[in-house]
Amino acid sequence: MLSSIVEFLVMLNPFALFLYLEPIRKDLSHRDFVKVILKASLISFTICFLFFLSGDLFFRKIFQIDFESFRIFGGVIIFSYAYFYIVKGQKALIIIKESLDDLASEIALPFMVGAGSISLSILLAHDHSYTKGGLALVGIFLVNFLVIFLLKKFRDSIEKKKFKTAFDKNMEVLLRLNGFFIGAIGINMVLMGIKNLFGLG
Repeated sequence: MLSSIVEFLVMLNPFALFLYLEPIRKDLSHRDFVKVILKASLISFTICFLFFLSGDLFFRKIFQIDFESFRIFGGVIIFSYAYFYIVKGQKALIIIKESLDDLASEIALPFMVGAGSISLSILLAHDHSYTKGGLALVGIFLVNFLVIFLLKKFRDSIEKKKFKTAFDKNMEVLLRLNGFFIGAIGINMVLMGIKNLFGLG
């Protein structure tokens, strides 16, 4: 269970999201920023929870796709994300919106919820009970929100501009480093899917 939680948090990548939010961090008040992140977290949790409850059944019964095939595909998608993080680094991909609800939706999709997090939501239900997996999912999004909140709080407490610049540079390094962990998770999913598909496990 612990490894599943860590994998999900690495995939959500609150450090990367904190960097992506730079344009709106400058334009929103602290209260509005927290409100937007909270709404985005709730939207993301709801989507992942729906796939957690019905994703496995949806793919097996409706599309009749072998679960291990989905695991392999999810691993490839996650690996492609890792390549983007490592090669591209941080980019300002989110722009300020007039409506905070629209902004929350833009942050939730695709920055919090994508093919990778949906894959891991389905894997969580496949590998664990609904009770444990559901509680883990709540904890995952709560931790993700708290990390972003605390990073914002810490950065705002830094008074000197040069220290803020140094903080941002270190966050970019963490973003690229996190890409290696995401890549490892993707490759592991592919290898596990191949082993289970061919009975090699």
